[in-house]
Amino acid sequence: MHKVFISYHHDNDQWAKEEILDLNQEHQIFVDGSVDTGDISGELSDEAIRAKIRDEYLKDTTVTIVLVGLDTMNRKHIDWEIYSSMYDGAKNKKSGLIVVTLPSTGCINWFTSHDGEKEALYSDHKGDWFSIENRSEWEERYPYLSNRLIDNLVAAEAKISVINWDRFTRDPEGMRFLIDATYKDRVACTYDLSRDMRRANS
Repeated sequence: MHKVFISYHHDNDQWAKEEILDLNQEHQIFVDGSVDTGDISGELSDEAIRAKIRDEYLKDTTVTIVLVGLDTMNRKHIDWEIYSSMYDGAKNKKSGLIVVTLPSTGCINWFTSHDGEKEALYSDHKGDWFSIENRSEWEERYPYLSNRLIDNLVAAEAKISVINWDRFTRDPEGMRFLIDATYKDRVACTYDLSRDMRRANS
């Protein structure tokens, strides 16, 4: 099993993390490596924040699940966790990322980036598959995703899948597949880290 970090807005979306952990306890899908990073000072430099999160909090986790609710994109600690997950450090290497859109967003769209993902998670989908051509289309389809996530979805080399809550949680074996595929592809990911880290909530 892979060690997973779950990044989410604690005040709004604690319920979602607890449901995933309940599902995991029943089916033994992953090892939970989540810890609260909320006590890190925003007065530190970007590099110091990144190092602290990557080397002390994320440690040996290899997959980060980002739970996206209505206010996730505005939270500095979530941005720091995403950035640190993407960072390929000397002590702890970059993780693969899975983005899960929560029911509060009203998002029913999904995006696949791994071999075999369509067959494993969307075998019941009878509609057409199509590519998203530009950033404005990403922003229109996923208005609650942060700029950092959009930066990396635009860059095909990042290999980030986006899945809605119902799809992610309805099939434990599908969840297991997606975590494993994300783990396997993480080394090949080329993340865009050019955006400065968020310095305040909004």
